[in-house]
Amino acid sequence: MSTGKVIIVDDEDDVREAYDQTLALEGFEVFAFSSARDALSLITPDWPGIVVSDIRMANMDGLELLARIREIDRELPVLLITAHGDVAMAVNAMHQGAYDFMEKPPDPLHMLEVISRALKLRHLVLENRRLRLELGSAPAPVEEILGTTPAMIRLRQIVSMLARADVDTLVTGDTGTGKELVARALHKTGPRAGEKFVAVNCAALPESLIESELFGHEKGAFTNAHSRRIGKIEYAHKGTLFLDEIESIPLRVQVKLLRVLQERLIERIGSNETIEVDIRVIAAAKGDLAALCEAGEFRSDLFFRLNVATIEIPTLAERLEDIPLLFSAFVRQIAARRKLEPPEISAELLSVLMRHDWPGNVRELKNWAEKYVIGLPLGDLSPALPAQGPEESRGLVALVDQFEKQSIAQALVKNRGRIGRTAEYLKIPRKTLYLRMQKYHLRKEE
Repeated sequence: MSTGKVIIVDDEDDVREAYDQTLALEGFEVFAFSSARDALSLITPDWPGIVVSDIRMANMDGLELLARIREIDRELPVLLITAHGDVAMAVNAMHQGAYDFMEKPPDPLHMLEVISRALKLRHLVLENRRLRLELGSAPAPVEEILGTTPAMIRLRQIVSMLARADVDTLVTGDTGTGKELVARALHKTGPRAGEKFVAVNCAALPESLIESELFGHEKGAFTNAHSRRIGKIEYAHKGTLFLDEIESIPLRVQVKLLRVLQERLIERIGSNETIEVDIRVIAAAKGDLAALCEAGEFRSDLFFRLNVATIEIPTLAERLEDIPLLFSAFVRQIAARRKLEPPEISAELLSVLMRHDWPGNVRELKNWAEKYVIGLPLGDLSPALPAQGPEESRGLVALVDQFEKQSIAQALVKNRGRIGRTAEYLKIPRKTLYLRMQKYHLRKEE
């Protein structure tokens, strides 16, 4: 099994052969071409590799090759090699969509690091495409629930299933795991997609106002009730009502909410008129509702009524493998919103991110992505990052070694120390895995 597929394009035979030998020794599957036109015959939208090309070549140069490749697949990484000091050409290449550029002759270690990084990106892009195909006709809102771990794939499947069922649903998970994102996906992929989605943060409402906010009131129902007010439940008629942090609702209001769930009827404060509502209720809780019921802080009958269909969202710490995908997506989204160039995400940064505890879950990761895009220090993460000055730099080799060691250790744990499965998961030969384990003093039980 190869480390990855690489197309090499260079019209100088000795240079092309040197690249071929360097990459082959590291386990890459190399396809070497002397002309860009010949290389194009191998490239398809689902080709699972990358392209490394010289810029200055006869007939079709590297920039034209880049343009032709982007017509086939805009997300296929192309690394261009420029003559020493040809900065203007390198900048032009990046503007036209090159993944990266290297000066000729490239440093072998640097070349291997850039190629490995580009291949990881390519594999990620193709994996996302595969997941979209597996989801079939699943609409975009479900695809916005990012993650390639089994837990997240299963979560998307459950959301798609429950969305069509149009049943009241309880979404549980720690703060910042994405409960509202799941609720919106349930709404947008269900039969009520064209109607209102009304979100209520129950914890943000004062106890004295929450009943009026939910059920509405008539003019004169209480002091300062100068006019009739339509409550959130009535306003959500025909659509979806999302009650976030439902455990914050006082017990006296829970009684009235139970009637809404059972009978789909409400009464505004100060009125005897019964109003029928047609809504789907999605409730979210960050606490353990069963424990709150035992403590007498949440009504058991309301809990049982909500607990028919439940979605539990894993914490970020339970799906660390998703961090590179999530962080990259957030950086791209934030950079596009702010009309900035997305900064490069280094292997060292990803390594630091994957060692963090993430008490704030995905929301915390997104906050760090925002800081990273606009160039602010990453708070508690900054001390773990290496200094950037030449004296303090740990060097490329050390950074790559550290990231590689951690990746192998995590893969061993994930695959329960099984060498064959771990090698397949990492997409490297067994022999290479054994050599790397020996190099980093890793054991099967790591």
